[in-house]
Amino acid sequence: MAEYYLISQLPSLDGLNISNLLSGANASDGTQIPITEESFLDLCNRFLSKKSLQKMKALTLEPSIEFEKNEKINSRIIECWNNGERDLRLALAKARSEKMNKAFELGDRPLPSELCKIASTAVDLDDPLEAEKLLLQYRLTFLEGLRPMDNFSEEYVFYYALRLKLISRIKRFDTVVGETTYKNIYNSILNGERTEDKR
Repeated sequence: MAEYYLISQLPSLDGLNISNLLSGANASDGTQIPITEESFLDLCNRFLSKKSLQKMKALTLEPSIEFEKNEKINSRIIECWNNGERDLRLALAKARSEKMNKAFELGDRPLPSELCKIASTAVDLDDPLEAEKLLLQYRLTFLEGLRPMDNFSEEYVFYYALRLKLISRIKRFDTVVGETTYKNIYNSILNGERTEDKR
């Protein structure tokens, strides 16, 4: 019942034009997100149980690349998201390694061929911002496939939280900072050493 009161107060994220967000290169392009992550978390703290809030803490756009054997979240959407994001990051690492003619061990974890194609396309793009846009569009589509049927469930709250995190991430893109960071990281890989991020 608490989820109903929480979700009924949340603005819809469905009406946002993701294409416009993706086409805006900088956070100052004028497109507004109807709720901040801070406001969302404040509402969650008011309505969700301690158990649900504990699960909410496991929500991240960057789960550990290694699956932890004791990882038990008891949420289908969080577990599916974490596994999907791990696969994407492994596919990206594999594509980057192949591009630099370096060996990359996947172990016994099979990766979907379609995912490997997306990762390879992203790695081959010269513009890092375009690569990020491609990957964000993939992530949004993947997340939409996990959307629960019940719009007033705990799982829907987690779906909403992940979607809000992804959209908020889009708004933080900055072309100049992104290009500088990308060049620093890429040079450090080519030179075999760490280069300080000069932001």
